[in-house]
Amino acid sequence: SLPVTHCNISLPECHKSAPIGRETTHRIHNRGIQMKTKNVVALIGALVLSTSFFSSAEAARECGRASWYALHSKTASGEMMNPADFTAAHRSLKFGTRIRVSNANNSKSVIVRINDRGPFVKGRIVDLSKAAAASIGMISSGHAPVCIERLS
Repeated sequence: SLPVTHCNISLPECHKSAPIGRETTHRIHNRGIQMKTKNVVALIGALVLSTSFFSSAEAARECGRASWYALHSKTASGEMMNPADFTAAHRSLKFGTRIRVSNANNSKSVIVRINDRGPFVKGRIVDLSKAAAASIGMISSGHAPVCIERLS
């Protein structure tokens, strides 16, 4: 059996110091993921795996500011906006995606369905319907710091 090198640094840095063929165990950037690789070919596979895993995991959670709106017009998805529905606008999530929006000021959260595009204001990540905004306590302020988590 080959000796094992334990690394808590980035994969490329670890492999610079580990001989070809030596098995290495990596803890990638404090994300709690450990993987074993063997030589440079495995390193490339590990980088591809970690890149695709992290990009989807990171896309599932996003933090920023939310605002709300209550129009009675057609949304980008083609349905009519109903301020009483639990819906939201996001720049890139697919229509129909369900997300949990958590208000960082009071820890209240709501599940909404994406049916529109927006917001188009710098620093804002989601526009909520009036009903969704009311359920997390941000009607009077107009906007709030939130984190969103993709559910489906």
